[in-house]
Amino acid sequence: LALAAVLAGEALAAGTAAGQINVNTATAQELQLLPRVGPSIAQRIVDFRTANGPFKAAEELTRVKGIGEKSFALLQPYVTVQGDTTLKEKVKVPRPKKTSTEKS
Repeated sequence: LALAAVLAGEALAAGTAAGQINVNTATAQELQLLPRVGPSIAQRIVDFRTANGPFKAAEELTRVKGIGEKSFALLQPYVTVQGDTTLKEKVKVPRPKKTSTEKS
């Protein structure tokens, strides 16, 4: 049991124990658990899936309006196209800080 606790702690630190969302079966509400996915993007994912069939690969999420390469990079550790949805809490990812050379 102690080894399992240590391994679970390491997995949490690596961000893998948080769980995953199956983008082919998740509801809009479940999709909102993903980082930076709110009601609008969650609904677009559901609508895209309904119109085009199941996603064959997680990378296809970039075809959904509002999900570009940078957004997908944040989502990738938490999305899958098969298996169960195991993510139970909203994933919070801090926004990058602006540098002094960037305008607000």
